[in-house]
Amino acid sequence: MAGVAEFTKFPSESLKVGKGFKLAEVDPDTTPGYPGNKADGEALLEELDDKLAELQEKLFAESKFGGTKRVLLILQGMDTAGKGGIVKHVLGAMDPQGVQFKSFKAPTPEERAYDFLWRIEREVPGAGMLGVFDRSHYEDVLIHRVHRWADPKEIERRYKAINEFEARQVAVGTKVIKVMLHISNDEQKERLLARLDNPAKHWKYNTEDLKQRAFWDDYMAAYQAAFDATNTDHAPWYVVPASKKWYARIAVQQLLLEGLGEFDLEWPKAEFDVEAERRLVERS
Repeated sequence: MAGVAEFTKFPSESLKVGKGFKLAEVDPDTTPGYPGNKADGEALLEELDDKLAELQEKLFAESKFGGTKRVLLILQGMDTAGKGGIVKHVLGAMDPQGVQFKSFKAPTPEERAYDFLWRIEREVPGAGMLGVFDRSHYEDVLIHRVHRWADPKEIERRYKAINEFEARQVAVGTKVIKVMLHISNDEQKERLLARLDNPAKHWKYNTEDLKQRAFWDDYMAAYQAAFDATNTDHAPWYVVPASKKWYARIAVQQLLLEGLGEFDLEWPKAEFDVEAERRLVERS
């Protein structure tokens, strides 16, 4: 890609949660592995749109001929971390028929009548699909730990259930990509104020967001505990510094490109005589 600054170290390496990882040591304002500036990052995002869209279409096409591969992108982060921006700017170029999106809100009375994974299991991507969870099953260990809605024994049970759930997904051909978009407390404050200053963004503002800010340190501790308990070889975590929105977007784009690239996808071979069909079309 002549003229476009590229990653010098891929996010799958630089952002992967490893042994001894400490969230407190991650600077949300940094751009690990990427030497360019905002303009460079935006150019790279646009440059790779077609490549990502092609891989996603190959994934979808393969499933029509028996392919079982699929992707599950899990997006977690504090309010205003940029999850919606990732969906809009990174996934926007994809064929919608091959994307399965679910935003998990507070559980309904029906959902609360079942175990916490019941509603999650119903939304996992099918073969050929690129599934996206805007928030996920991790809310049931994060917010429940912060507000002590579940006791420590139950939280530990949920960690184990999550690991088993994700292992089952991998076993049926799912590439699980777990991303925490990491912003600073100060950055969240600026983004909340920006929403209040723009009438076109008022619909995004939720007074509950302000209440949760009071528990910032507790949430950071809850995320650390979740990483410690659920960072596995088959479904590792990636912590993406997200105070610079443009960087977060190219980092997630790269994670998806690498994940889909591992599938070694090919266009399905035609099961008919192409030349014979061409002649028929020409005579039609």
